[in-house]
Amino acid sequence: MEYFLLVLGLLCVIGGIIGSFLPVLPDAPLSWIGLLLLYFCDGIETEYWVLGITLFVAIVSGVLDYIIPAKGTKYFGGSSYGIWGTNIGLIIGLIAPIPFGFIIGPFLGAFIGEMLYDSKNHSRALKAATGSFIGFLASTFIKFVVCMGFLGLFLYKVWEFREVWF
Repeated sequence: MEYFLLVLGLLCVIGGIIGSFLPVLPDAPLSWIGLLLLYFCDGIETEYWVLGITLFVAIVSGVLDYIIPAKGTKYFGGSSYGIWGTNIGLIIGLIAPIPFGFIIGPFLGAFIGEMLYDSKNHSRALKAATGSFIGFLASTFIKFVVCMGFLGLFLYKVWEFREVWF
């Protein structure tokens, strides 16, 4: 049972890393579940403060995943129409069966939203859509760093208690 939890935990952490790029999979929350499964293994001291801090980081990372693209749109001169378009485009992009819909959706959503706001100013709409794309890239980078940190913590704990399994 111990090896099962260990392998399942490692798969969850790796799945979270993959999920930081593919929005079909959860990212930091899945990696955090991998850490939690590790602490269920016998012989590993349960450090509630570590679990609490990492859970907080996973939640903040998940919330920022939705906020950062909208803030990128606003920073690059987008209106509330562009921000709403970014969020709606992200949801549609996740659901739509097109390749890279999670990237194309927020970009097109911000562009369409800005065009609804001011149909004559194409350059402003394109600038806001670019801000949405940059925000998406920043959000993806943050999720990847968090998940890699969780992987590092997982491997550190396995190494620290290696005599339990090996």
